[in-house]
Amino acid sequence: MDSKSKIDLQKLPRHIAVIMDGNGRWAKQMGKPRVFGHKNGVQSVREVSEACAELGVEYLTLYAFSTENWSRPAFEVNALMSLLVETVRKEVKTLMDNDIRLEAIGDIEKLPSKTQKALIEGMHTTKDNKRMTLVLALNYSARWEIRKAVQDLSTKVKLGELAAEEITDDMISAHLSTKRIPDPELLIRTSGEHRISNFLLWQIAYAELYFTDIFWPEFRKENLYQAILNYQNRERRFGKTSDQIVLK
Repeated sequence: MDSKSKIDLQKLPRHIAVIMDGNGRWAKQMGKPRVFGHKNGVQSVREVSEACAELGVEYLTLYAFSTENWSRPAFEVNALMSLLVETVRKEVKTLMDNDIRLEAIGDIEKLPSKTQKALIEGMHTTKDNKRMTLVLALNYSARWEIRKAVQDLSTKVKLGELAAEEITDDMISAHLSTKRIPDPELLIRTSGEHRISNFLLWQIAYAELYFTDIFWPEFRKENLYQAILNYQNRERRFGKTSDQIVLK
């Protein structure tokens, strides 16, 4: 029996988030420049997106470019931005064929104009798709997102629109860039690293974390199925005891 057939479709994570790591190291192993790894990672994005849509996962968020990534060599950053434009435009047909809506989170306004334009066009073209939402985290930082939410709420307190003691968790969530997206139940990171790297820090409070040594350009549908099976074999207690979960 293959991994896909073992998955319980009634217990799918509604939202899966992925830290796509290892493109550069994979390329280095192949004796190629880092950009070669990024280009090959596009196939993994396509396969994982299609697999999630086929299974019935509602949201897939991919960490595509962090605010810290600007510190990489200019050549690599420029190549990544060009690749993003090329990929979004090329993959719109795949998104339409699979009824996938494209969204983005992060400080999008600080991306190069060509990147912004391609992204906005892709989101507009796919806006009516219903099967799944693919979210690209671009120029994204969880600390930036949380800081911005705090600033927005502080302004409301200062203006007398809100009392500090009235601020709730739900209110903070409503001021994050993911306000229209449910929190992830499963976070996957490839390449053997065991870090969160400033990604969805507020939203993954109760997410199951899955780490794999596989580099992102090698990550395929079968690897996704294994991650989901691992998730389904865990007991999600949310602070309760195992006995309480059983009784429920």
